[in-house]
Amino acid sequence: MRAVPLYATIGSLVLSALTAVPAAADGGPGPASSAEERGTAVAAARASAAGISFGACPEEEMLPDTLKCGTVSVPLDYAEPDGRTIDLTVSRTLATGPAAGRQGSFVYNPGGPGASSITFPLMGEMSEWKEVAEAYDMVGYAPRGVGASAPLSCQDPAAFAQSPTDSPAHPTAAYKEQRIAQARAYARGCEKHGGEALRHYTSLNNARDLEVLRAGLGDERLTFMGASYGTYLGSLYATLFPSRVRRMVFDSAVDPDPEQIWYRSNLDQSLAFESRWEDFRRWVAQHDDVYGLGPTPEAVQRHYDDVRTRLATEPAGGKVGPGQFHAAFRDAAYYDDYWAMRATALSEYVQGNPEPLVTQMSPRAITAKDDENARAVYTAIECNDAPWPEEWEVWDRDHTDLARIAPFQTWDNAFTNLPCAFWPAPRQQPLDVSTGWGELPPVLILAAERDAATPYKGALELQRRLRGAVLVTERDAGTHGVGGAGNACVDEHMRRYLLTGATPDGDAECAPRAEPNPVSLD
Repeated sequence: MRAVPLYATIGSLVLSALTAVPAAADGGPGPASSAEERGTAVAAARASAAGISFGACPEEEMLPDTLKCGTVSVPLDYAEPDGRTIDLTVSRTLATGPAAGRQGSFVYNPGGPGASSITFPLMGEMSEWKEVAEAYDMVGYAPRGVGASAPLSCQDPAAFAQSPTDSPAHPTAAYKEQRIAQARAYARGCEKHGGEALRHYTSLNNARDLEVLRAGLGDERLTFMGASYGTYLGSLYATLFPSRVRRMVFDSAVDPDPEQIWYRSNLDQSLAFESRWEDFRRWVAQHDDVYGLGPTPEAVQRHYDDVRTRLATEPAGGKVGPGQFHAAFRDAAYYDDYWAMRATALSEYVQGNPEPLVTQMSPRAITAKDDENARAVYTAIECNDAPWPEEWEVWDRDHTDLARIAPFQTWDNAFTNLPCAFWPAPRQQPLDVSTGWGELPPVLILAAERDAATPYKGALELQRRLRGAVLVTERDAGTHGVGGAGNACVDEHMRRYLLTGATPDGDAECAPRAEPNPVSLD
């Protein structure tokens, strides 16, 4: 799962059997009152006493002087709070409004897993966030394993970014065998590079880290916004530490049902992407006068398939094969903001000009290290969090069946997650996310009705589990990530909630934001 233009400036990723009990230190089932619970209390008390010393941010981050950075120390293993620790990098801008109106810290997580919000406090300079930034210290952080926070790697970044690559919608048996071998090798790479620490990259530990961060910031209760995977992190925090919640915004909610985490949620995601891909093709067809790709979604699809096939033998610029091409168009299924540029690239290529496609879709060496790190953390957390099928026959059956009706995303998603079939670390059992009436203050859920990365039913399930939560729905829209993304109705509900704690009287609906305007190079 990934997050929005707002979050795209921060960077984020995409996000998928079974019963639910809290996890013990060994990765198996454990009692509700656990060693990790006690360890979290010890670590939080230490962080509260030490605080966070903010100063210049690391030079490699290339951040403006207005942003200050520090670190908070968390246990690698919460069952052993006196053992090895790791430092999480934290960023902050101070509230800009009068002291009398300041409300503490506002912590943001952009999703992934594997994404950092280090640059998030800079969003306070934008009009959508200005009033929030007046009232709150805006806080971002790099979760465990990400960026400078004890970074995890599973392979050489140069190998990770190697191109061109293939991406068949209906892979052959030989191609599947190739991807199985790659998945096994990737899992071994994670084991080699991660060592004993690998098993401790989990969503539950991310939630515990958030509690230690709260304490280090000096806040009695947490004001938090999570997008995409960040909503799952927030729901775990709300379940583990309900009395520590002040305000929470869940933007584009992951379905927290333990039986969905994570294999089944990825299947649901792949199914939902087919409808979202249809939305994009319909829009391109409506603007045939601009793009010349045909007046129907089917005509657009034929051009897309033809180019994808051609790139398999003639990579554009020597770098853009079907893998890079298809990944770029997945962005368009996530975010409307990509529609015009991707349609232009496809149109120009069909007309004999490959330059826009090469410019948009060629891998960039400058981001290879960060991209590989993000994928490593994503893989470790999803693989560690829950049981996965370990028989290739199960994966092959489920994805073959799904690809018959939803070919756009299915196999790429399967191969991205396939290392989890061969994972060397112990698997946890997902926590049964749930809070009773009155356990939490009012919390706000934001969702787009046609979001594919986090299908809408996830928002309904989260609302059912967090009693008293209020849902704001952007109808007939599908951009992944709703808050601060340009819908004035949604943004007003979010702003009012963060500033006053007030939620709508009952669930609310907002009209969709306007579809993008078509553009061309002509």
